[in-house]
Amino acid sequence: MKEIQQFFIRNFIAVPVSFGSWLYLLFGIGMNIFPATGLFIVLYLGSSFSIKQIQLSSNLKQLGMTRSEYKHIKNQLTSARFKVKQLNSFYGKVRSVQAFRQLHEINTISRKILGIVKTNPKKFYYVEKFFYAHLDSAVELTSKYSMLVNQPLKDKDLKITLQNTRETLVDVNKQLEQDLRNVLSSDLEKLQMEIDFVGVTMNRDKPVLEMKGDKYNDRK
Repeated sequence: MKEIQQFFIRNFIAVPVSFGSWLYLLFGIGMNIFPATGLFIVLYLGSSFSIKQIQLSSNLKQLGMTRSEYKHIKNQLTSARFKVKQLNSFYGKVRSVQAFRQLHEINTISRKILGIVKTNPKKFYYVEKFFYAHLDSAVELTSKYSMLVNQPLKDKDLKITLQNTRETLVDVNKQLEQDLRNVLSSDLEKLQMEIDFVGVTMNRDKPVLEMKGDKYNDRK
């Protein structure tokens, strides 16, 4: 959402500046339309790029991150999205309802983690194992399972391998669930603190209830 907003801000500034310069070049100094249009494109691209860099610097300052950190996390997100697309390609290859449901859960959890990290890149450090190992394991095992389950022969060894793969996928799914908990942990702690604060405030401001039969002034 923020990226879309910043895109419109860039164009809101870059387009009028570039178009105004184009009109000046045409009618102010009588430049030919072709070189003027070329300069218009250069001005638009240059101003848009400069504003984008300013916006990026502002975002990094708010996040407390360096450009190299941010670039690394963006690359990891791009790589992870490609792996999730690979998971999507296995939907038509699994044979059982259980395997389909399991694949759907893995896919859903993975997309949720990616969405959270995209919104707040610092969350990447809560789920580094997801990006470096767990998602890779999910893709590799699902690929292996979809390949084995479509083999025409079903001997004892193949059935054992399939069963072992299914059980391992269950473990991977649990790892992904833990990754999701990890990436949400700081938000949950913050929410609990806010709930506790509101509770304390409400109890503090709540008038003390009088016992039945008590008077306002015991001295009377």
